Amino acid sequence: MSDAVTVVALLLVAASATAAVAQRDPARQALVLSFLGMVLAVLFTVLQAPDVGLSQLAVGSALTPLLIMLSVRKVRRRGRTKEERT
Repeated sequence: MSDAVTVVALLLVAASATAAVAQRDPARQALVLSFLGMVLAVLFTVLQAPDVGLSQLAVGSALTPLLIMLSVRKVRRRGRTKEERT
């Protein structure tokens, strides 16, 4: 039973990591990265490392995608203001 859960978690990690790389839009990439962080947290918990899983849940699925989204927003806003000046 435990091996089956581990295999499913590994397959989900591989699929979501591939989906994150395949995305071209940074905003969508951040959302997929958030899902990848959650799946990795589940994998770490299945592999009996709950402390690493909690850290991954906080950083990988919440903090990192949030910072990416804020950066994308700021870059897009600067691009608009430069276009309006010219």
